[in-house]
Amino acid sequence: MSDILTSNGSARLPRQVADAYVDELIAIDPITGTYLGIAESSGKLPDLSPAGRAAAAELSRATLALLDAAERQPGADSDVERRCARLLRERLSAELAVHEADEDLRAVSNIHSPAHAVREVFTLTPADTDEDWAAIAERLRAVPAAYAGYRECLALGLDRGLYGSPRPTATFVEQLTGWAGEPGGPGTEGDATGGFFAEFAAGGPQALRAELDEAAAAATAAVVELRDWMRDVYAPAVQGQPDPVGRERYARWSRYFNGTDLDLDEAYAYGWSEYHRLLAEMKEEAAKILPGAGPWDALRHLDEHGTHIEGVDEVQAWLQGLMDEAIENLDGTHFELAERVKRVESRIAPPGGAAAPYYTNPSEDFSRPGRTWLPTMGQTRFPVYDLVSTWYHEGVPGHHLQLAQWTHVADQLSRYQASVGLVSANAEGWALYAERLMDELGYLKDAEQRLGYLDAQMMRATRVIVDIGMHLGLEIPADSPFHPGEHWTVDLAQEFFGLHSGRPADFVESELTRYLSMPGQAIGYKLGERAWLLGRDNARAAHGDSFDLKAWHMAALSQGSLGLDDLVDELSKL
Repeated sequence: MSDILTSNGSARLPRQVADAYVDELIAIDPITGTYLGIAESSGKLPDLSPAGRAAAAELSRATLALLDAAERQPGADSDVERRCARLLRERLSAELAVHEADEDLRAVSNIHSPAHAVREVFTLTPADTDEDWAAIAERLRAVPAAYAGYRECLALGLDRGLYGSPRPTATFVEQLTGWAGEPGGPGTEGDATGGFFAEFAAGGPQALRAELDEAAAAATAAVVELRDWMRDVYAPAVQGQPDPVGRERYARWSRYFNGTDLDLDEAYAYGWSEYHRLLAEMKEEAAKILPGAGPWDALRHLDEHGTHIEGVDEVQAWLQGLMDEAIENLDGTHFELAERVKRVESRIAPPGGAAAPYYTNPSEDFSRPGRTWLPTMGQTRFPVYDLVSTWYHEGVPGHHLQLAQWTHVADQLSRYQASVGLVSANAEGWALYAERLMDELGYLKDAEQRLGYLDAQMMRATRVIVDIGMHLGLEIPADSPFHPGEHWTVDLAQEFFGLHSGRPADFVESELTRYLSMPGQAIGYKLGERAWLLGRDNARAAHGDSFDLKAWHMAALSQGSLGLDDLVDELSKL
């Protein structure tokens, strides 16, 4: 990327630099290529070794140098160029800070690691034709090298005294056991199975049966080899290391996930203020369901006696209907949606992952639609209170409307802004804003659904409290009903989270493990929502009675991603 000129000899502007970066990134990261729908990526996996991570960092440095030159060009100060440059510089700088601190060498998680990315990409790889399955076989054959490179990073981390957290390490070993199809892993329900890769490959055509089975067996063997090393070498080496990361590492990761340097003590205080506000509202709704009961007693009552869906296929269809209904009702009233944005699919997540639902973007050409994923965790009975606002968050008007709209207007933004330039807190903040919007619009139709929504909001507020509190070892304030004056530990965080959540114990444990392996990410939901609300309030104040919420929504969803401070600034101008 040393050339500052385009193919026709003109100087590059920031959006062109950003899009050239995406082209280069796809070449070294085929997983990103698959997310974008690039067919040529389907048979490949990235180099996850230290050398591969160094190559990605060098690409970022070269891009920043080109961006310096691009920002001096005539036209670089236009709104579209300025916003793109702002995002590109912030994202690449944050990513480099993480890389240069050698965080790649301790990347162990129950949800967000290179190993998880390799596994998940198969669920998004095209699998419609024999040619697609031939590429899948090639990608399966690439799994051993990818996992060997990842292990090389972790081994180098051990050599340098850079340790992953013990608790996520133990959970990851269990997950690998499940991915291998051996008893004792999550999702195996105590029995041996063929493993994730074998079961995935079983869906391929008979003509490629032998090739797919052989490639899947090699991939599964690589999982077992990684699992054994993690269990026998890595886990003992990190045993006794602290799970919390401390203020310096936390600030670095918080910048990465939130796109700004946060005042962490102010954010912690905000989390507590939201906790007290939400608790009062939850008590009011709980009294409507079970007079005299507290919020979580009322939620436990709903688990047994509330409205529910029976059956995995039935809940998948019900969630699809919920999203279809939201699109029909919101389009033309609070949003103006393109036809291709209106397509979203409900899916059941493959076993062996974390407990939380999630969303995957559409491909660039929308041939693969946006999808919501429900982990069933072996359950077949699904209370409705726990699903309605969650699917407003994951699907419509949450993640799907934002991320599909970015894809839809990518030609007006840049490819980078519409895809790989995502700031987690921007997207998660919009999704939490979407839940609140549906509450404001009256879509939470009874006390069950509204208490479920408030419980989800409380989870995001307690995330701010425990994520910052336990990683920084902060003091619990005097007005807390829970251990006032003590300092946070992981055990206190799990107890507090469990006491203030209607979700089962395995979900709570999965969440705390996630926070330990992704410091600073969980706070972005509530802090991102605050940014979206502040931007809307500022725009409403500026326009007065002429403020048009539908127009604001579409303008806001069509500007691509930004870090939180930049987001408030741009939203306020719309």
